[in-house]
Amino acid sequence: MRIAVVDIGTNSTRLLLADVGADNSVTELARRSEVTRLGAGVDSSGMLSEAAMDRVFATLDQYSALIEQLGGADKRRAVLTSATRDAANGGEFTDQVAERYELDARAIAGEQEAQLSFLGATSGRDPGDGSRIVVVDIGGGSTELIIGHGRTVGFHVSTQLGVVRQSERHLAHDPPSAREIAELGDEIDEVLAAAVPEGEREHVKSIIAVAGTATSMAAIDLKLEPYDPAAVHGYNVSLERCREIAERMASMPQSERREIAGLHPDRAPTILAGSQILVHVIEAFGLGGVEVSEHDILYGVALDAASNP
Repeated sequence: MRIAVVDIGTNSTRLLLADVGADNSVTELARRSEVTRLGAGVDSSGMLSEAAMDRVFATLDQYSALIEQLGGADKRRAVLTSATRDAANGGEFTDQVAERYELDARAIAGEQEAQLSFLGATSGRDPGDGSRIVVVDIGGGSTELIIGHGRTVGFHVSTQLGVVRQSERHLAHDPPSAREIAELGDEIDEVLAAAVPEGEREHVKSIIAVAGTATSMAAIDLKLEPYDPAAVHGYNVSLERCREIAERMASMPQSERREIAGLHPDRAPTILAGSQILVHVIEAFGLGGVEVSEHDILYGVALDAASNP
């Protein structure tokens, strides 16, 4: 079955067009990502701006044309996450997405976002693996942490940690001051301590991180030019290297971050907050590094769409 999935997040709008087999195999036909910054200003204003919505619509125009160019799709799903959930006009925006692009568009709750991210991240793994893992999905407005084993979720939480949200709250200077970085770290630690009980953390053996921050960290470590998803998927970044990259991001202005090998220039404004969140998550679970996965919520939604009417 051919499935088109659009993920309209706080920072980026992404597309996956794939054939999903009866054995739950996923064969990618097209994958795209554009930084559209839908959530810019939502943390303070509570509204999606017209400019931000127009950026998403322009990207969806391109994605819709690409889907048709490649022969269409049996099902077309769109999931809208943190920024749309938080905004007073999020429902109206979701309706416009559905009507304009003939998408089954839904603003999903953090709980469902977590479940779909876990499904995607574990899709290529042995379902009988009993080791306890945490899947971390760092987005623009929220971070989901999902603990489980095999295909079974045991604990999940959606937090108000996001690369756009925390950048707007804490990083006023370019480059940021040491105090700003310290305050950002303090908030991350406070949120994680409140969100994930110690009893849930202590038996976790490994971390799988999905989405733009994690894939960017891997690409930076590998110095990838151009970006290569095959090299990034399954790549392990040590905690030490994550700390080094985060410190490097914090020491330079955005103009210099835009030139870093492996980092898409459009992610230069948010990678600083993202790298800090990832480091603090690894530390919170007492682990030595993170596995990066290209199989994220896009895969989860595609598998869910193929298996459910």
